[in-house]
Amino acid sequence: MTNVYRLIRQQFIPAPIERVWAYFATPANLNEMTPPDLDFEIVCGGEPPMYEGQIIEYRVRFLPFVRSLWLTEIVHVTECRSFVDEQRLGPYRFWYHEHLFEPVEGGVQMTDRLTYALLFGVLGDLVHALWVRRKLEHIFDFRRQKVAQIFG
Repeated sequence: MTNVYRLIRQQFIPAPIERVWAYFATPANLNEMTPPDLDFEIVCGGEPPMYEGQIIEYRVRFLPFVRSLWLTEIVHVTECRSFVDEQRLGPYRFWYHEHLFEPVEGGVQMTDRLTYALLFGVLGDLVHALWVRRKLEHIFDFRRQKVAQIFG
């Protein structure tokens, strides 16, 4: 049996919603927001502006000397409010990532809601406990710092 995991992160961004949306709705900016140790590369499909049905192909290094293909689809877009990417092919059994943007006084409250499951049943659960959860937290911690630098 496969467990389903969730990771939720929130961050206040002191900038107008239009500026925040323009940044996050540009797939190429993922390069800047991804830790260098992942050797993240968009192979194709990342042309702006982002749109529903957009297929983006990446290469990502999860382990030393191991690069993985990752194919995602932008399945929902609500201008200046939210978008969702789903994995179509890649390292997870299931990947559903909601990006939510709420205008608030002085800026934007951004929320990432990630729901995911791993391959390999019980072995996948062990790998999650020992490595995957920490790796995802590292990625989102890095992203938080980058966003703070970019938007002040």
